[in-house]
Amino acid sequence: MANPATGSAEMPDWRRAAVMLMLMAIAMQIAFATWWNLLNNFAIEEIGFTGREIGIQQSIREIPGFLAFTAIFLLLFIREQSFALVSLAVMAVGIAATGYFPTIVGLYVTTLIMSVGFHYYETAHQSLSLQWLPRSEAPRVMGRIVGMASFAKLGVFGFIFVGWSYLGLDYSTLFTMAGLVALLIVVWLVMAFPAFKQTVPQHKKLILRKRYWLYYALTFMSGARRQIFIVFAGFLMVERFGYDVHEIAGLFIINSAFSMVFSPVIGELIARFGERRILTLEYIGLIGIFTAYAFVSDPWVAASLYVLDHAFFAMAIAMKTYFQKIADPADIAPTTGVAFTINHIAAVIIPVIFGLIWLVSPAAVFLAGAAMAAVSLALARLVPMDPDMGRETIVPRLNSVPAE
Repeated sequence: MANPATGSAEMPDWRRAAVMLMLMAIAMQIAFATWWNLLNNFAIEEIGFTGREIGIQQSIREIPGFLAFTAIFLLLFIREQSFALVSLAVMAVGIAATGYFPTIVGLYVTTLIMSVGFHYYETAHQSLSLQWLPRSEAPRVMGRIVGMASFAKLGVFGFIFVGWSYLGLDYSTLFTMAGLVALLIVVWLVMAFPAFKQTVPQHKKLILRKRYWLYYALTFMSGARRQIFIVFAGFLMVERFGYDVHEIAGLFIINSAFSMVFSPVIGELIARFGERRILTLEYIGLIGIFTAYAFVSDPWVAASLYVLDHAFFAMAIAMKTYFQKIADPADIAPTTGVAFTINHIAAVIIPVIFGLIWLVSPAAVFLAGAAMAAVSLALARLVPMDPDMGRETIVPRLNSVPAE
């Protein structure tokens, strides 16, 4: 039987599972990138958010991520491929509706709808990627998927820049257009692609294994540290340095261009040098960036840090391929759901608590992010150069399954 990532000899190249994964990622980014580009300006200018409200809103956004483990129960009733597409459609609907409810409660509600779809989609997409892509090719193909998704973001940010600056498009129009385009792509994916078979049947129950502890720890710290960038770095640009919608779009264009070029390169580097070295490089870089955020006073320097910060995102592929190498293939779907929940334990709490800290000392928020990156660095050094079942860490006594 042919691998679903490549398909059978009779199947045209554009109908392979790897292409479907790429197109789903593009649809997600068209909608989510628009929402993310407009969010801080929409919240501050149209609704009057402060650090307190943005912290609450971001915690609401992360609640569905905390509940991502429930995806495994839904998979008792729906195929994982269909589940990913339905989730993507729900996210698109939530984003399309955002501009029509310019109130605190309205943004909270549309954020929740968007986030339910987003986090279930991300859970299913990551699981399908690890199931469908062979281990030898996964880093490279994931890098290309991230690169193409970044190309889509580049187009989105360019359109927002032109639409806002020269065409007079408003928040409602941009949110609606993004959601509808994503919905149309979902409809086409349903009609154009077959239902791909799973090479290994997945467990339909929660999986929490002792031997995955390092992956869980890296995932938890990633969720905690990532919130500093996602919530507060962008907020810093708007609140402290006064960046407008088109200027934020300009920053995102630069970010997407970097990701489009370097994500495939990072995939190649992971395949060549291994997860341990790439994760180490990522966390060392983030320690320096977060520390610099704490003391930045120049808007151009802040913008440079923002771009550099985003450039490290694609290195997170290394954490996914590390898990793929140490996992029982039947554990991938349930463990992905559990991992998303672990990732969001801190993510639900940090935006609210740090939103209050922000009111007193924005620098303290970013210094805490540097400390989180340092903990992640220490954990990354426990990853073996050649991880596998039985070689989950560099400490033999911490590996609960004997190597074969």
